[in-house]
Amino acid sequence: MTFVVTSDTTLNQVVAPRLPAATLEYDVNYLNQLDNILRLYFNQVNNILGQLSTGSGYIPALTVYTVATLPSAVTAGVGARAFVSDATATTFASTVAGTGANKVPVYSDGTNWKIG
Repeated sequence: MTFVVTSDTTLNQVVAPRLPAATLEYDVNYLNQLDNILRLYFNQVNNILGQLSTGSGYIPALTVYTVATLPSAVTAGVGARAFVSDATATTFASTVAGTGANKVPVYSDGTNWKIG
C-alpha cells in the first residue's frame, strides 16, 4: 500500500516492527537487537516526516488534471483533492465543469468534484 503525496512522489506505508520477546534476565544481545529494530523503524518514520515537512519551503503539489481526466469522485472518496486546469467557473462548492480557462482546486464530496 502506498500513499500518493504529489504527482511524482509516493511514500510507502511504514509497518510497525515485530519486536522480539523479552528475556527474563538481562541480556545484552536482546537489548542490542531491540535497539537496532527500533532504530530502523524510527529512521523510516523520520524519513517520511522529513518528506512531508513544509519547514524547508516544500509544499506538496496536487496532481493537475483536466476535468475530463479526473478520476471518479466516487472512487476517489470523500475529501480527495486535486487541481484542474480547465474549469468553466470559479464558484466555491459548485460542481466543476471543463473546457474553460480557470485553474482551480477541487475536492470530492463522494459523488461529484466540487470547486474549492
